[in-house]
Amino acid sequence: MEDRAKKVQILVVEDEDNIAIALDYLLTREGYDQTRLATGAGAVDLIRDTKPDLVLLDVMLPEVSGYEICQTVRADPDCAAVRILMMTARGSAMERRKGLAMGADGFISKPFELKELREEVRKILAGESAQTSDSTDA
Repeated sequence: MEDRAKKVQILVVEDEDNIAIALDYLLTREGYDQTRLATGAGAVDLIRDTKPDLVLLDVMLPEVSGYEICQTVRADPDCAAVRILMMTARGSAMERRKGLAMGADGFISKPFELKELREEVRKILAGESAQTSDSTDA
């Protein structure tokens, strides 16, 4: 049941095919439109051109890191509405803080459960960022 005229657009920036395939399966099943980029190069231009609702952004990418992409997108006022969920295999608290400090709306560690990712995507698209939900320890 589609309650919006426009489908949610998600850009997946992920270099590992097996993860991209799992994301493709999940996002398609959830009814999202998605595009995949397998490298960091060109990601910022694509985000600026298409203004997706959400970017699933791997931290460790060939050519340009996810952190650099996140920082560049956040510095562009035209992309203020673009939400970013960072994904990394190095899921330490420090990595998470770094991603959120650079402007990510959420941070998820790989490997992740598809259920966990689905819930995180829904939360971010609903406007709940990790920065608002984790602010109890400030």
